[in-house]
Amino acid sequence: MGFSQNAGPLTVTTEPLWNQYRQEFPVTKNLIYLNHAAVAPLPRRSAVAMQTWAQEALDLGSLHYERWMDTYEQVRVAAAKLIGADRSEIALVKNTSEGISMVAQGIDWRTGDRVVAFREEFPSNYYPWLRLEAQGCLVDWLSAEDDLEMIELACRGARFLAISFVQYLSGFRADLKAIGEICRRNGCFFFVDAIQGLGAFPLDVEDANIDALAADGHKWLLGPEGCGVLYVRKSRQDSIAPKEFGWTNVAGYADYASRDMTLRSDAGRYECGTLNTIGCYGLRASMELLLEVGVERVAEAVTARADQLAAGAAKKGYQLLGERTAENSAGIVALQKSGVDSRKVVYELKQKGIIAAPRQGWVRFSPHFYISLEDIERVIEALP
Repeated sequence: MGFSQNAGPLTVTTEPLWNQYRQEFPVTKNLIYLNHAAVAPLPRRSAVAMQTWAQEALDLGSLHYERWMDTYEQVRVAAAKLIGADRSEIALVKNTSEGISMVAQGIDWRTGDRVVAFREEFPSNYYPWLRLEAQGCLVDWLSAEDDLEMIELACRGARFLAISFVQYLSGFRADLKAIGEICRRNGCFFFVDAIQGLGAFPLDVEDANIDALAADGHKWLLGPEGCGVLYVRKSRQDSIAPKEFGWTNVAGYADYASRDMTLRSDAGRYECGTLNTIGCYGLRASMELLLEVGVERVAEAVTARADQLAAGAAKKGYQLLGERTAENSAGIVALQKSGVDSRKVVYELKQKGIIAAPRQGWVRFSPHFYISLEDIERVIEALP
């Protein structure tokens, strides 16, 4: 149940959410696209925003440069709204890896510092912490499915904890609020790789006591590749030095003759040089779409489609990676069937216009909110 787009705020429509926004996703005319955990198709408005910028750059160059600057700012504003932060805590980055690296390299690590990290992470949230061992840090490697008691024990005396909001393979969604409270009690810096959950599930950095967070735009945020966001809590910014340094890191960056290296007073200190302008146009439109829909409504739809797929596949003899519960499930569903090559399954589905991904012997599906019940039923029927 949702509000009509054309009626007053009290007018209620029973039209399914996916159908309300189906026209925003022309990909639905060509494919059943269940690969948002890899690269999402663009919404119509995001593609139009980038096309408009490209045409303007073709015809007028940088005549309207002030619009570019406003777009950068509106990306920061939209990102801040999505995570309950202030725009001064948002920096624009190329991708999640860059955001994680800025935090990992920017902290003044000392021999004996303890870091809590997790074995199942995507490499971008694994390698930076592994490298700290060469600097004399001690890394305690946990499983993302370890209980809160285990995490509490590991955090005692630890300086830093890094975890994904949602695990990229199993789809396990971490209890960020509970982990954030553990970190707060133990004086432990709390970092979140949010790429597999931001845009699909609500996230509040204040409620979860998150100190820093990074996410690229091209998955659940429905944006283009090469454009993401980094959040750093205001009180933590002076303890994370920018390791990439260019003309825009400094407060007086608009004065090209200045040689004053005083850092910007906000998270802009982590922005090193010219930004991905066309990407920012697309990401702004995508994030504003999600804010318009409402992330709570998106989460409900994503969960419903993923649950539907998991249940239907189980009836056809597929094994689910991990147990889905209301508390830990997300939009990722990883399946396999004894005696069936997962890569072949993905290939055969692709021939039928269904897009999934082979991951480490599993077939990984990841539907977004605009996918219909009928789409999922067709996918289940197509599974060998």
